[in-house]
Amino acid sequence: MESIAELWLLVKYLILGLVQGITEPIPISSSGHLIIVRKLFGIEAEGLSFEIFVNFASLLAVLIIYRNDIIRIMINGFTYITKREETAKSDFHFIIYLIIGTIPVGIIGVLFGDVIGETLSGTRVVGVTLLITAIAIWTIRNLRGKKVDGDITAKDAIIVGLAQAVAVTPGISRSGASIVASMLVGMKPETALRFSFLLYIPVSLGTGILEIPDIITDPSFDELMIPYIIAFIASFVATYFALKWFMNIMRKGNLKYFSYYCVVVGLLVILFL
Repeated sequence: MESIAELWLLVKYLILGLVQGITEPIPISSSGHLIIVRKLFGIEAEGLSFEIFVNFASLLAVLIIYRNDIIRIMINGFTYITKREETAKSDFHFIIYLIIGTIPVGIIGVLFGDVIGETLSGTRVVGVTLLITAIAIWTIRNLRGKKVDGDITAKDAIIVGLAQAVAVTPGISRSGASIVASMLVGMKPETALRFSFLLYIPVSLGTGILEIPDIITDPSFDELMIPYIIAFIASFVATYFALKWFMNIMRKGNLKYFSYYCVVVGLLVILFL
């Protein structure tokens, strides 16, 4: 019986890793789905170490997929600073706008992240916020902006950053909020997606660094090391393929189906959880 219990524990964390990985890149809220799955499987949430751990796996997948963009932007940004080459100016400004867009979520996360996480982590709240996510996605389902990287402004970055800050609330999709805001200010779908996930990198990295003490002092970390590793691998693989799939969805413009999904899941959560 003990071996069955141990196997079931591994399966549960495998499921949690897959849920994190699949839902992180697409606009349906990874935090909200983790809360729902934990409720369904009776997994107690002890601290933030697990979420940070699997989120870091998702971050690695995003870094791999956007590695060429990251390298190009960093090189051109450095080139513009040192040589003032006009061809590198657009990427230098892109870096500045990523920094600007990161500030709102950084401030709100540091000041109110714990309070929001503790008070708004109920399943009913997640159900309501999923419905809000559905409405937001529905509003931009047919938008096809024209702005590319060089057309983004500081105002655009602030608006997208504020939208991403709202996603500190469980059930509000981070990728969904930032993509919705990016498309509302006129970005092309491909540009909105890229800006959203390059904006995700400093936010995720910063959160992970700030939570290192919690991970180290988490009493359940040593005991659950193997389940955590399984969840980490599952999250990494699932994020990689989910993001690749979502990039194709963005090109085709089929975002409305995510709105339908959030409505169905949101209502089911409100009614039955």
